[in-house]
Amino acid sequence: MPQFKTSRRALLVGAAATLAAPGLARAQDAFPNKQIKFIVPYTPAGATDNISRIVMAKVSEMLGQQVLIDNRAGGGGTIGTDALAKAAPDGYTIGLITISMFCMAPALYAKLPYDPVKDFSPMAGMSVWPNMLVVHPSVPAKTVPELIALLKANPGKYNMASSGSGTTIHLAGEMFKQLTGTDMLHVPYKGSAGAIQDLLAGNVHIMFDNMPSCWPHVQAGKLRALGVTSRTRNKAAPDVPAIIEFVPNYVVEVWMGFGGPAGVPQPIVDKLAAVGTRALEDPDVKAKFAALGSDPWPMPPKGLQDRIVSEIAVWAPIVKASGAKVDG
Repeated sequence: MPQFKTSRRALLVGAAATLAAPGLARAQDAFPNKQIKFIVPYTPAGATDNISRIVMAKVSEMLGQQVLIDNRAGGGGTIGTDALAKAAPDGYTIGLITISMFCMAPALYAKLPYDPVKDFSPMAGMSVWPNMLVVHPSVPAKTVPELIALLKANPGKYNMASSGSGTTIHLAGEMFKQLTGTDMLHVPYKGSAGAIQDLLAGNVHIMFDNMPSCWPHVQAGKLRALGVTSRTRNKAAPDVPAIIEFVPNYVVEVWMGFGGPAGVPQPIVDKLAAVGTRALEDPDVKAKFAALGSDPWPMPPKGLQDRIVSEIAVWAPIVKASGAKVDG
């Protein structure tokens, strides 16, 4: 008799799953039928926020549903990234995947509230760009060699702003200090916008900012650009040298994509990935990227996942050698 009950229960469960499957398939086919939330784990007006808004505006147009930007700043990006990890895996909450929060943070934080490999569903790449070494005009250095000489002659006198501990802006500066034997006081902010405001005001001296957020200020003559962190000069700023021209082995290239929490159904992952990639092909999106010194970075879900895993291994020894650490 117990064997019969067990078999009957199994049949009922199987029947329920069979009945539910068409409904689930229809829900996925109809996706999206309401607004989508896109978490940016940084303050508005920074490079990641600006590029997210450019891409998601086009994604909204293509999907026929609004994609609402939700800025969740704090913790160097960990607060918003953790919120994404804990969201419902239905495709209606997606957000940024960045090199800093997924590949650098594991080596920086004593304990992350999320697992960058297991807790997310990577969907698509969006953009890649260099950081730019910029200084307030009051800093008496007009080239990278002059800055190195200035810092060596005045250890600890000049400070270096960042968008938060553990971000690419922070670690680009830490790598520079390590490779040049210089000393700067790190001043972390809750986002790039606040740091840039204080740099423009002269309250801080130096920043290795994401090029899309600082380049307009350089063009306006409010900041001085000394170099870019890419392997070669950026086509939007051909007169600004690559730092590697003066500092061997110095390269920091920043990338960002998007995804959702782990468990998003594959058809929804594939749909959002396809739309995100098509958005990068739009001439208006390309033009806006170019104006910011950024390039489209199409990357499929598997490619983005593989990039996360490989760059965790790349950055771990660099972070260890720099001595950079974030409690929490």
